[in-house]
Amino acid sequence: MLINCTAYQHGRKLADLPVEDISDYLQQPDTFVWVALKDATPGELAVMKEEFGLHELAVEDANHGHQRPKVEEYDDELFAVMHLVEEREGSLEVGEVHVFVGPNYILSVRNNSNRDFLGVRARCEREPKMLAKGSGYVFYALMDAVVDRYFPLIEKLETEVETLEERIFTKGAARSNIRRLYRLKRKVTLLKHAVLPLMEAAGKLHSGRVPEVCAKSRHYFRDVYDHLTRINASLDSIRDTIGTAIQVNLSMVTIDQTEISKRLAAWAGIFAVATAFAGIWGMNFNHMPELEWEYGYLFGLGTIAASSTLLWWRFRKARWL
Repeated sequence: MLINCTAYQHGRKLADLPVEDISDYLQQPDTFVWVALKDATPGELAVMKEEFGLHELAVEDANHGHQRPKVEEYDDELFAVMHLVEEREGSLEVGEVHVFVGPNYILSVRNNSNRDFLGVRARCEREPKMLAKGSGYVFYALMDAVVDRYFPLIEKLETEVETLEERIFTKGAARSNIRRLYRLKRKVTLLKHAVLPLMEAAGKLHSGRVPEVCAKSRHYFRDVYDHLTRINASLDSIRDTIGTAIQVNLSMVTIDQTEISKRLAAWAGIFAVATAFAGIWGMNFNHMPELEWEYGYLFGLGTIAASSTLLWWRFRKARWL
């Protein structure tokens, strides 16, 4: 689905144009065309390939989707894949944006994502001096918008981890904590898969041999790279904290199980003493003095009670009960 198709010249908007007029505007000097698509069909991408002369391998990747974040160079054209991570009903969903960048055009294709980039277009149009840098600056603005959307997710993950850390020593909560920690760990891993490859790709856009289309905006890509570095460090910190919390919770489960085992062993010891006395006096020998004693029964009960009370006191003092 076509969202926008607009031509710009010297940083100023010329016109919104139909797709069939794209090739005419591409021939004008100091002009570039910015097209945005959502969930594009193979037919729509084929039209764009014809209008812009896109590389067939890049179009093939865009058609297939489910690509790793990357930036690839085809002669004077760049093809970038970035993951759009969104929270839906408590879980993280991953969409993609494919960006084709040429000297006089930029095409973005958004897939499986409800959040648009209209704010990016409005921001660029408010800064004609920056927009005059061409399609490379628009590419930076799109990448910067994608990266900025990671920060609220990082903050929410950090808040969830802090909440779980406060629950670690809550009695009886260890098992539920472990389940929640593993869910958090999956979210961190998903974000890590979006951030780390993109960080490596962004590094190629500001240092070393920078592609010509990004040369005028290389310093801005360094800013994006710095943001990604910070996000990646935060994810590493969160992952380490989660790993530590999981180990502590597993230890708490073991401690709880040990406490239960100690209580069971203590009560078993108490009842074993009573059982031993009852077993002795329950033997059917003819010559057992206690059997004929008038107070034998009361003496036996008293002995069992005293022994059991003594053991209970000792276990209680040892904190087994």
